[in-house]
Amino acid sequence: MRLLATLTLLLGLAAAPATAAPFTLTSPDIKPGSKIASQFIFNGFGCTGQNVSPALSWSGAPVGTKSFVLTVYDPDAPTGSGFWHWVMYNIPVGTSSLAQGAGTPGKEPPGAVQATTDYSTPGWGGPCPPPGDKPHRYIFTLYAVKVDKLEVPPNPSDAVIGFVTHFATIGKASFTARYGR
Repeated sequence: MRLLATLTLLLGLAAAPATAAPFTLTSPDIKPGSKIASQFIFNGFGCTGQNVSPALSWSGAPVGTKSFVLTVYDPDAPTGSGFWHWVMYNIPVGTSSLAQGAGTPGKEPPGAVQATTDYSTPGWGGPCPPPGDKPHRYIFTLYAVKVDKLEVPPNPSDAVIGFVTHFATIGKASFTARYGR
């Protein structure tokens, strides 16, 4: 009887579906919930940072992922619509990290495209909230999408990229950091 119970348990475990690893986005430069260091802060609009994009890495992308879209968004900006600090799309599926500084145009992975941010330039535009505001939240999100390339017009707005990404997303990973001055 004990042998039958053991065999039943083992067969049940063998038939159970494997659990996929969670889809995660991390940074060695910025920890979730932490204050963003001056090296990553914008240099302009009264801010004096170095405007270097942080290193990012990810793992556990869902099955069926064909490319990635990265966004960094400040929902607390006093604009009525937030502020887009970084949008990179068509990141090849074989990519699992971005080096520090990859937000500089020309430093992105081959095939990836850096969209124009709300600073009106492509690539990383670091935090620079108004002085005296409460610390703003900066939401780093990586979307796993089911298409090799987003079908967007040349020089799309971040809203258009977000719209197309929404319908192609099969998974997402994110973390939030803060900055105030």
